[in-house]
Amino acid sequence: MPDSPVAQQLVTLFRRRPVVQMPEIARALAPRALRSLFRDLAELGYLSSYSHTGRYYTLRSIPQFDADGLWRYQGVGFSREGTLKATVLRLVVDSETGRTQRELQLRLGVRVHNPLLELVERHALRRKSVAGEYVYLAADRARAAEQLGQRGLVQAATVSTTVEIEVLLEVIHGARPPTQDAQVLTARLLARGVQVGVAQVAAVLARHGLEKKHRRRPSPRSPR
Repeated sequence: MPDSPVAQQLVTLFRRRPVVQMPEIARALAPRALRSLFRDLAELGYLSSYSHTGRYYTLRSIPQFDADGLWRYQGVGFSREGTLKATVLRLVVDSETGRTQRELQLRLGVRVHNPLLELVERHALRRKSVAGEYVYLAADRARAAEQLGQRGLVQAATVSTTVEIEVLLEVIHGARPPTQDAQVLTARLLARGVQVGVAQVAAVLARHGLEKKHRRRPSPRSPR
């Protein structure tokens, strides 16, 4: 770590306040020029916030990043990648199921429409409409297919108690003859106004051992 007087002043400032804005840095090191201040910060290693339009700064040695490489301090967000665009890219590519815009905004606490649009236009990410919502995926075709497949499995397994009860009631008290066919049951439930997908119905049937059993065809007898 640089041991110049300016570097020591910066370290002392950030020990007192882990996250600061440039005007505070400039006052602490006045009358140093802005260009010199950025050079001083670069020598120590710094990050600007991905939130608040990058107005906040911290030293790279300060954040305790979570599993997603994110750190928040008093509502200010920082990322190992530094910029919001780079952070969005990594979160999508590293995700096993891809990410929707809504999921990213909840995770990051900021709007992500513009960086997502730029990344798709640059072919750094791809997107696929799933159930009326875009899922953002890795640019690599094989990786994207894997993410979509995993998302389908997760959605199939995620069934609310209300939907599960509706499926079971349809199996037990639905139209006759009774059926364990997921597609038929889904059509009946949708006709009743229950919003559910075939994968979710199939997951409920599997969970309760009610899957449609396929009869095994008898093997042809060998001629005597």
